Amino acid sequence: MPRKRAAAGKAATSGGAAPAGRRAAGEAAPGKKAAGKAAPAKKAAGKETAAEAAARKTVPARKAAPARKAAPAKKAGTVKKATAPVKKAPPPKKQLVAPKKATAAVHAAPAKTVVRPAGNESRTALVRRARRINRELAEVYPYAHPELDFENPFQLVVATVLSAQTTDLRVNQTTPALFAKYPTPEDLAAANPEEVEEILRPTGFFRAKTKSVIGLSKALAEDFGGEVPGRLEDLVKLPGVGRKTAFVVLGNAFGRPGITVDTHFQRLVRRWQWTEETDPDKIEAAVGALFPRSDWTDLSHHVIWHGRRICHARKPACGACPIAPLCPAYGEGETDPEKARKLLKYEKGGLPGQRLNPPQAYLDAGGRAAPPLGAG
Repeated sequence: MPRKRAAAGKAATSGGAAPAGRRAAGEAAPGKKAAGKAAPAKKAAGKETAAEAAARKTVPARKAAPARKAAPAKKAGTVKKATAPVKKAPPPKKQLVAPKKATAAVHAAPAKTVVRPAGNESRTALVRRARRINRELAEVYPYAHPELDFENPFQLVVATVLSAQTTDLRVNQTTPALFAKYPTPEDLAAANPEEVEEILRPTGFFRAKTKSVIGLSKALAEDFGGEVPGRLEDLVKLPGVGRKTAFVVLGNAFGRPGITVDTHFQRLVRRWQWTEETDPDKIEAAVGALFPRSDWTDLSHHVIWHGRRICHARKPACGACPIAPLCPAYGEGETDPEKARKLLKYEKGGLPGQRLNPPQAYLDAGGRAAPPLGAG
């Protein structure tokens, strides 16, 4: 029995020690687990510190971000201010564009970039442009003719001398009385100067003109048998007759080509940049070199007619000009089509022309004869 009890005691002792040890081990194990959990806590604390550091670093970045956004906002405002006047700019540009035709709408582009020829325009390009302008004008004025009334070369040379510093209309209204009283060079050569002055008074500079017409009449009667010569070198010898007058007579009374460089012709050929010359003789030579000789007389009519009706000296009717796309000076005058049409003269404006007795072709084209002197 004692042996059994001792064995049982040992068993009890060994059985009791084992759980205690297990419990101790079990308690120690949770302690380790707690320590393991405490380590992550430290790590978490470390993460928080890094987050705080990151937060501290991001604070200035957040403050800088609005500044960067504010800068573009200012630029956007500047762009709006800069673009505001641009919207108002197109209207004047529309007025500087040459229409394709006189009645065509005005397009939005500067005339300088559309119709102005290059400064280094070649000779060939200049010749082509000049001849194209003449062809266009021939279509606009197919009835172009000398705008002085005359029945023979004598009347034409006298009328041309009288047309200086006045209009052809005023000359046409004055010459009927002059030729009715002095029909031949011999009659005018023997006229009383005072009586001639009284007739020529409406033309202006009547004393100087009286001296010229009486002088050329005497020269015709004495040197040319009362006939007007058909050569340039002879015509320029007559008192009051220069190259311009001579070419008017040669081209329209004798059918011999010539360029008439009057004030209208000089103005237009410079506007069209055909030449930069200002001397009439040099202009004649420069322009004559651009065209065949056979075109000279009609070219003179086309240019002069255009200068009198549309391309005026002070206010050209650019908006009603049929050759606007070819004109380097487009925009110097009125470009609005409606306003430009009000500037047109003679038949283009629905008004009488300059001749009291114009050719039938002119009347057929819608032209109207001018009224006689004193008729209104």
